[in-house]
Amino acid sequence: MIKNLLKQTGAGLRVLLVFTVLLGVVYPLGVWAVSRIPGLHDNAEGSLVTANGQVVGSSLIGIDPVPADPAHDPYFHTRPSATGDPSVSGGSNKGGFNSDLVAAVEERKAAIAQREGVSPDAVPADAVTASGSGLDPTISVAYADLQVPRVARNTGLTEDRVRRLVGANTTGHGIGVPGVNVLELNLAVQSAGAH
Repeated sequence: MIKNLLKQTGAGLRVLLVFTVLLGVVYPLGVWAVSRIPGLHDNAEGSLVTANGQVVGSSLIGIDPVPADPAHDPYFHTRPSATGDPSVSGGSNKGGFNSDLVAAVEERKAAIAQREGVSPDAVPADAVTASGSGLDPTISVAYADLQVPRVARNTGLTEDRVRRLVGANTTGHGIGVPGVNVLELNLAVQSAGAH
């Protein structure tokens, strides 16, 4: 009986040791090694975007820029966050007919229409509806186009130049349609305005 117990204990310890080495050392090193493969490295490191040698964000996470002076807002804006806090990710779990959600969408629509100087009917859906994460890095081309006159006015660039920058930063990675990466577009506008 004691011999059998010692045999089982020894077998259990060997399994524990093997799985500790396998899952605690070999597997993490394997994942790290795969992340070093050319083409995967940037994704593994968070798809960081740099400007002037400084990390300014990630191409995978949309953070809404906050202008120093809201009256002279030179930035393109992202979709809203359901949490209201850009450091927290998550959806609201509210259905399309929830009165709080409908009120929030109407409030956002009025605020964006006022900021952009357009009718509330001209505001695209992605400008007022939050995504599941609230951190989408892209907006629709329609939402970017809506913001072009304000950005041009507040940066001193021509509308045509800003529209070309929108086009240059439009990819196939949008919300079911081509999308514009807001961080990269804002950096392009900033760079064009500096020249």
